[in-house]
Amino acid sequence: RSSVRVLCGSNWSLVLQGQWMLEFYAPWCPACQQIEATWESFAKESERLGITVGKVDVTQEPGLSGRFFVTTLPTIYHANDGVFRRYRGSRTLEDLQGYILERKWEAVEPVAGWKSPSSIMMHGMAGLFHFSGWIRQIHNYLIGTLGVHVWISYAIFILATLLIGLFLGL
Repeated sequence: RSSVRVLCGSNWSLVLQGQWMLEFYAPWCPACQQIEATWESFAKESERLGITVGKVDVTQEPGLSGRFFVTTLPTIYHANDGVFRRYRGSRTLEDLQGYILERKWEAVEPVAGWKSPSSIMMHGMAGLFHFSGWIRQIHNYLIGTLGVHVWISYAIFILATLLIGLFLGL
């Protein structure tokens, strides 16, 4: 049984309380697969370290990855009572533990208020990531289920974009 807490759109706000280390990963990502065992070992030490260790699958939670503006994988964040800092250190078990035990996170600049995952701005970003996932699902439905050619699907989206733009312009 894993000691890593799985976070999703409905429970991500747990990170706003207490001290957390949070990994954003994708199952297909080789770098993410490489640190998986280390992350599990780190989570087993979480009680001793006084933190909670979590992870987010960006393929299942596009809105949450948008809220944290994840652009590279794996991405690791430290959170302490809603103050977020991006972890950029080595991904060895010793360095992860040292980051917490030696309070190295205090020397790292917190994420700016407007870019904080709990801000209104990043709430909007999460919505955009959800919207892009919805568009991808429609595209896959058109080409997979209905058998529409890829370029016709693109043309449909181009036309829809133009019509929406014209409508909003009016």
